[in-house]
Amino acid sequence: MPVNRNALIRYKTIDLCLQNRYRKWTLDDLVEACSESLYEYEGIKKGVSRRTVQLDIQLMRSDKLGYNAPIVVRDKKFYSYEDQRYSIMNIPVSENDLNKLMETVDFLKQFKGFSYFRELYTVVQKLEDHVYSKKIKRKPVIDFERNDNLKGLEFLETLYQSIIRKNIIDVTYQSFNARQAHTFPFYPYLLKEFRNRWFLIGSKNNTRPLLNLAIDRIYDVKRTEKTFTENQEFDAECYFKDVIGVTVSPDIEAETIILFVYRKHAPYVLTKPFHHSQKLISRDEQGITISLIVQHNFELEKDILGLGDGIVVISPERLKRNIFNRLNKATDQYQSINKP
Repeated sequence: MPVNRNALIRYKTIDLCLQNRYRKWTLDDLVEACSESLYEYEGIKKGVSRRTVQLDIQLMRSDKLGYNAPIVVRDKKFYSYEDQRYSIMNIPVSENDLNKLMETVDFLKQFKGFSYFRELYTVVQKLEDHVYSKKIKRKPVIDFERNDNLKGLEFLETLYQSIIRKNIIDVTYQSFNARQAHTFPFYPYLLKEFRNRWFLIGSKNNTRPLLNLAIDRIYDVKRTEKTFTENQEFDAECYFKDVIGVTVSPDIEAETIILFVYRKHAPYVLTKPFHHSQKLISRDEQGITISLIVQHNFELEKDILGLGDGIVVISPERLKRNIFNRLNKATDQYQSINKP
């Protein structure tokens, strides 16, 4: 049974009143206490009616909310708890509730690698301790792909806060092609996760070109006191619309990619498309022909190569040639390794 916020405030107020054994509580006293609480917490000035509080008491006594509160009326006038130790805050948690809490814990624990979830994770640990104290022990039933040892995760909180607060940051970064790391000012716009790696999207001067920095290649981040105005030209959804992954070339138009996928791999490609633009062109006994409208980038080639002999590029010619050359190079490397 759903309970709204105002009702919860009333239940807790009645509960606190009835726990106070040094005062006798009439119905009017409870009405007054509930009205004061609603004003204090919600700014509601009209108060509550006697009928509302009577229904609250009736509901608290019932099993509908799981309270079964032992509320009695003494001398036909004064309300109290028959059990002096009772409180609705101390009601036992059912096994079904514990199972749901455990599922929630299993889910939230997947975020433990990210520093900006630190405060949340403290709450999760407390919840987990409580659940385990009730002896509900079982293996997790949800398991997300993650890499707790990924470098750079310690910078996520600083980067996240810098984006929110529009702070310019000083980044020490070394790309895979650079001989050494360099430090430069950076305007952060977006944190993007792609296949279990994190990337920071932004620019060096709050204008184009936009850059994506792999978090695992960042050596240091310092948030400065300098702020910047939001770049109105950057729209994340639009920016990544025509690409697979994070590599975007602003000067390259998206093009139609035609791929043939052999029958063995076809179900996987149909159920997990390469890109949202993917369309099925034809199907036969050998496999399926599909089309994509995307930029030709590193991630596209990587996805195609990932299917090995299960896929063939039909067009465009440049992509077909690139994949052919990379497969030939891989064959040569295997042959050279096997030579005596």
